[in-house]
Amino acid sequence: MVEIANPIYDVVFKYLMNDEKVARLLLSAIIGREVVSLEFRPTEHHFPVGELLAVLRMDFSARIVDENGDQELVIIELQKAKLASDIMRFRRYLGEQYANKENMVREPAPEYPYRKALPILSIYFLGHRLEHTTAPVVRVNRHYIDAATGEQIREKEVFIESLTHDSVIIQIPYLKGQRRTELEQLLALFDQSSTTDDPHFLTINENDLPERYRPLLRRLQKAIADPTIRHSMDAEDDLIEEIKDYQRLISEKERIITEKERAISEKEQTMQENQKTISGQRKQIETAIRALHQNGASVEGLASVFGMSSAEISAVLNPQ
Repeated sequence: MVEIANPIYDVVFKYLMNDEKVARLLLSAIIGREVVSLEFRPTEHHFPVGELLAVLRMDFSARIVDENGDQELVIIELQKAKLASDIMRFRRYLGEQYANKENMVREPAPEYPYRKALPILSIYFLGHRLEHTTAPVVRVNRHYIDAATGEQIREKEVFIESLTHDSVIIQIPYLKGQRRTELEQLLALFDQSSTTDDPHFLTINENDLPERYRPLLRRLQKAIADPTIRHSMDAEDDLIEEIKDYQRLISEKERIITEKERAISEKEQTMQENQKTISGQRKQIETAIRALHQNGASVEGLASVFGMSSAEISAVLNPQ
């Protein structure tokens, strides 16, 4: 058994992916296609520290080999989130990729007399669970289907590739004990059931990891010796707890507001019902006053019986 730095921490994950060889190994395994070359595309985001830490985003320009042996240039957007509430940031980041003019290349005419948008492939590492599947790795692969015949169209179209994309979702909580494929064996490096007494570190059986993926193990071992990484993991723990505390505070305030709104609504409903009751009783009294007056009762006598003034009785008998 060997000890490695826990890659769910952003600082460790960045350290892992900053090694091009290691990053190519991991991304090739995840997308199921060989990554020939890889270029990290730094992105700048001006968000509060807590928000930035909740979602780690890394973009790569990659040349990959497709199923036909041809190479294609794609944008790989890799995002790692700890909180289920991060989905809106996922959408915002993905929209930025589609809108980014740098994600286009000029192809020689006449085939592409315009700028060609690079395909996008998104990878999501989730620290939380999806609702309806326990699969550790979920691939979202597009297919072109002839709507009339149901047949699959094999040739790729620039228009479709520019406007849609494939995805891979990795559910970290469901990696526990899953070693059925080579990819799942590799992702054992993220299995949180292997944490030591210190959650910053995992213990891994080196023999369970395929030989060609050992560089990732070595990289994570090396991260342990870096004091800056250790301090950053402590800081990340503190910030994530602050985020969770803030979210709990918001949830509690929302609960209080909801209860107050419900109480106000119930009070208003009760007042409306009481008003209807009073109005109904008033009409009954007015009907009785008119009936008694028609049978000879005087205004003064009616005022005495109903506890009203003579002017009020007159107003009932002679409404304007």
